[in-house]
Amino acid sequence: MRAVVADTAPLNYLVLISTVEILPRLYERVWIPGVVRDELAHPNAPQQVRDWIAQPPSWLIVRSETLATDPGLSFLDPGESQAIALAAGLPGAMLLMDERQGSIEARRRGLKTVGTLGVLDDAASRGLVDLSEMFRRLSSTTFRSPLHLMARMLEEDALRKK
Repeated sequence: MRAVVADTAPLNYLVLISTVEILPRLYERVWIPGVVRDELAHPNAPQQVRDWIAQPPSWLIVRSETLATDPGLSFLDPGESQAIALAAGLPGAMLLMDERQGSIEARRRGLKTVGTLGVLDDAASRGLVDLSEMFRRLSSTTFRSPLHLMARMLEEDALRKK
């Protein structure tokens, strides 16, 4: 099974929509840098997210040490740059990241990336979640994504179910 590294946003939203437990079913284990743990535990994070990270599940592996990052990542926030650095150090790792510029930079560095919507689509394709319900739940959060992308994903999901 390939190593999976997560940035803050996908974990945040999956916790908020009560679906974070699909991650070990899809990927077995998820790695995060310590700074991502700190962002999830920040006082400004939603209480539900802070409660979740206060008692992390056994499938979540936290790398507490700060990783050396490329100065070329300085335009990203610490969670994103540390997640990219961690993924780059794990052969064949996939990166869970929603931030557009971070994902572009990660792909430029040869990393495979997937965002919250991709995780949910993958879970729906395996029959683990109802995609339209997940999108409905996301709409009650601060999650932002192009509506045309979500509509296309729902159309593809409907075709898979036929």
